[in-house]
Amino acid sequence: MILIDKPYVSEFLIKTIKENNFQIISTSVAREMIPDESLNWITEEEAKKVFESNPNTLLITNSENSISWIENNLGSTELPNQIRTFKNKIEFRKLLSASFPNYFFKAVEFHQLRNLIIEKIKFPFIIKPSVGFFSIAVHKVDKPNEWNNILKKIENEIENLQGLYPKEVIGITEFIIEEYIEGKEYAVDCYFDENGDPVILNILHHKFSSANDVSDRVYSTSEEIMNEYKSEIQNCLTTIGEKTNLKNFPAHIEIRIDEKGNLNPIEVNPLRYGGWCTTGDLSWYSYGFNSYEYFLTGKKPNWEEIFRTRKNKKYSIIVLDNNSGIEANDIEYFDYDKLLNDFEKPMSLRKVDFKKYGVFGFLFTETSNGNEMELDNILTSNLKKYIVLNK
Repeated sequence: MILIDKPYVSEFLIKTIKENNFQIISTSVAREMIPDESLNWITEEEAKKVFESNPNTLLITNSENSISWIENNLGSTELPNQIRTFKNKIEFRKLLSASFPNYFFKAVEFHQLRNLIIEKIKFPFIIKPSVGFFSIAVHKVDKPNEWNNILKKIENEIENLQGLYPKEVIGITEFIIEEYIEGKEYAVDCYFDENGDPVILNILHHKFSSANDVSDRVYSTSEEIMNEYKSEIQNCLTTIGEKTNLKNFPAHIEIRIDEKGNLNPIEVNPLRYGGWCTTGDLSWYSYGFNSYEYFLTGKKPNWEEIFRTRKNKKYSIIVLDNNSGIEANDIEYFDYDKLLNDFEKPMSLRKVDFKKYGVFGFLFTETSNGNEMELDNILTSNLKKYIVLNK
């Protein structure tokens, strides 16, 4: 069963629903976003009854905006409690503290941030909302003298955020301070099968432009990236699944690996893959299989077979967030054609209303080994070369 909600559903996901005749819950939002009567719609009341009779019914969504629907309608299942554990980073840290005992974190109420005795915190650290999404209000603090400026940025971001996402997606009452782990960050799409065993569908390296970068600009996957830490990530997922009793459960999980190879799970995004139908769709463009279909039909990737035809290639998602410093109202348009000319093989471009969401769009690309400069260039770009200002 599929639950659709704002802000975005891709044509690829809609096509997947239609071709497989997957049940889709007939909420008013889903109907507004997909005006197609030929889909296998199931009423909200019918969906609720299905889960009451079988709590293990498979469910996947495209957006965390759907969390409130699950909270209000699927109380007969474990899903609401599991979601609350994952969405609250503080509760998630507490749950895993015994398995990852050396990881420092601290909860702070938003209104108490200005009273925080910053000198008592170990530097560097990351601060972010305890319930968050899309790197909003996430900052790295290296030194005590940076704190006041960063605090002002957080307050401005929170003010601009009001009303953009539901409280279940981003909570602004409580923040988490956690130690900064030197190393690499990975995003993992997976699902836990009926026995609770994790099935990895993709591993993406989340590349940063500098030690202070906390943005979501570039995510890349390849045979080399998939294989480097696959067994260690599998073990980490098993620990998470056992701690939270996950079965028939898809997730998008962020993991940081330090220079010694120690893994620390950063967050679990429940019942979905990457936001805005990004990483879930990328598995098709990169590896030729459908992550949504694989979860709902219990299929598992044959990686040996997949990699035979995908040598020396890197597949990436480029998040075109507006980091230009230019106010959206001062921008006439974004030159997407100019952007596409800077890449070897664009695979899919998705334009976004940047005045509403602060993002120009998402680009899926294929890059040959040796041509990674195109990824490095966009990673460090402020995107001004693509922005046309109002006259």
